[in-house]
Amino acid sequence: MAAVTAAAVSLSSSHAAKALASPTGAAHFLSYRPRAARAAIRAQVSTTDTAAVEAGAKPKKVSKKQEEGVVTNKYKPKEPYVGKCLLNTKITGDDAPGETWHMVFSTEGEIPYREGQSIGVIADGVDKNGKPHKIRLYSIASSALGDFGDSKTVSLCVKRLVYTNDAGEVVKGVCSNFLCDLKPGADVQITGPVGKEMLMPKDPNANIIMLATGTGIAPFRSFLWKMFFEKHEDYKFNGLAWLFLGVPTSSSLLYPDEFEKMQAKAPDNFRVDYAVSREQTNALGEKMYIQTRMAEYKEELWELLKKDNTYVYMCGLKGMEKGIDDIMVSLAEKDGIDWFEYKKQLKKGEQWNVEVY
Repeated sequence: MAAVTAAAVSLSSSHAAKALASPTGAAHFLSYRPRAARAAIRAQVSTTDTAAVEAGAKPKKVSKKQEEGVVTNKYKPKEPYVGKCLLNTKITGDDAPGETWHMVFSTEGEIPYREGQSIGVIADGVDKNGKPHKIRLYSIASSALGDFGDSKTVSLCVKRLVYTNDAGEVVKGVCSNFLCDLKPGADVQITGPVGKEMLMPKDPNANIIMLATGTGIAPFRSFLWKMFFEKHEDYKFNGLAWLFLGVPTSSSLLYPDEFEKMQAKAPDNFRVDYAVSREQTNALGEKMYIQTRMAEYKEELWELLKKDNTYVYMCGLKGMEKGIDDIMVSLAEKDGIDWFEYKKQLKKGEQWNVEVY
């Protein structure tokens, strides 16, 4: 039985050894090595898999993620699970541009989700046509054990959507306002869980780079709780978790106290860098967006991205990925690598995972 605690462990990884351990790993390792080195390494690839390919058999793809036993779509819109709101609290400052709330719902263990999955929520009431509201998907912000450590709750991180349209009318997002206004004891209709794209890597020695804007932090909070606040018999994180979080103001920072505790418990295994766009600038006086902050560590990040045990996860605003591409193109070029082709290989190897909106 996993218990909520904390464990700081030291970094350890061997890129070359892991790359040669399987044909898939070796192929990725070869993609950025000189020709002579590639030839030497190919000679060591398993002859069993080579023979299978030559015989016309398609090698079975083995996921690098924690997919075993993952459940999807247990609850559907026509028959949702009805949980109860246990906790709902605003986690941004009063002067922040917009409100973000952290909420915890009861599941009684009936929604067996994993870190990186999402759930759907159906707001109470009906739409303008008199039909039930459509589901809205939200990334889960808690580990599989939940915030209370008993596997009987699920948590969300939700920003209240309020904006003025072209006609000057104030528009409120149906589901986000429903959720942010929930009082403890209220019922919540939940569907899911869904998704496998953002599941954590199996490798406990992995380098995990997490890029988030605003409430895109949700899946990474779930990752980080499992890594640093919990103890599991079958999982002990020994790698590097590096979080980049972009927000407009310091009063918009989400879960900073939790991340501070994680750093104190595991200083060699957890790094966090914030990009506060309305308050910070870089050396050139440019606004500090997430890609601007990453550019300060671009060489170090590129070296990590050349390792077969590095995984990138991105959650938040769409524009973030283009900004990262702009950083990496020139760095890859110096090594004679086409960044966009390289990124395709990362995606194929489940090492580049994106959930943007």
